[in-house]
Amino acid sequence: MKGIILAGGSGTRLYPLTRAVSKQLQSIYDKPMIYYPLSTLMLAGIQDILIITTPQDQELFKRQLGNGENFGVRLCYAVQEEPKGLAQAFTIGEEFIGEDPCAMVLGDNIFYGNGFVEMLANACRNAQEGKATNFGYEVRDPERFGIMELDEDKNIISVEEKPQYPKSNFAITGLYFYPSGVSQKAHLVKPSKRGEVEITTLNAMYLKEGNLKAELLGGGFSWFDAGTFESKLEAENFIYSAQKNRGRVIACLEQIGYDQGWLDLENLKQSAELMQKNSYGQYLEKIVQKQLVKRKKEGQ
Repeated sequence: MKGIILAGGSGTRLYPLTRAVSKQLQSIYDKPMIYYPLSTLMLAGIQDILIITTPQDQELFKRQLGNGENFGVRLCYAVQEEPKGLAQAFTIGEEFIGEDPCAMVLGDNIFYGNGFVEMLANACRNAQEGKATNFGYEVRDPERFGIMELDEDKNIISVEEKPQYPKSNFAITGLYFYPSGVSQKAHLVKPSKRGEVEITTLNAMYLKEGNLKAELLGGGFSWFDAGTFESKLEAENFIYSAQKNRGRVIACLEQIGYDQGWLDLENLKQSAELMQKNSYGQYLEKIVQKQLVKRKKEGQ
């Protein structure tokens, strides 16, 4: 299974913040925004990840994330010359994807809630079985989003892009799982009236074949599209409060890599020492110490 983070775009909704630095490299409380979508792919068990950036921002992403070895993943990079629609990611990443199933998450989307790992596992399983998965979230203003209409059994029966009269309140979030062959399908998507290769059109292709599934993010789940000042602030306040109340760092990539078995304790210790003067590094150090105590008790 491959993964893509689409982190291109002009970021004009966040001007003047993004005139010099990509929004995905802006902070959401104690870490860069891109840590959150990267954590989503890692929680899905995906190690091979392509990050698609603008030409001018790519070196900054490489400086921030490197090749991913600090997190136990393998990162590579590609350029989106200009934003021509979300489905374009699968033609840009065609060589990277090859014949594998592929997940894509938008670089400004943040997900947090109980049962998320199980939902991701379901989506991976669907992709392996030839089916696509969209993640739905109930919103107050569905006319601002791509929308999924569901039947009584929560099967997707229609998808629409920012409809004037929405058929449901379930927005299609910026997280998509597709089976092998998604790049070939993306090549068949004709640009819309606004000149973009729409992800909704790609989803409609799978729907027509009967191969589009839904995972609904229910009550108690939080989803942020942190591409505006208001949503970015809401996300930061949420992350701050959640971490303070739970004593756990959300989207701690080193911890996820360790829990997945991709990093060892020495890797975790090195990252903790590098950031020992802040709460993020101190959190990693606590994990290291807990693991050392556990090993001692087990006689290792």
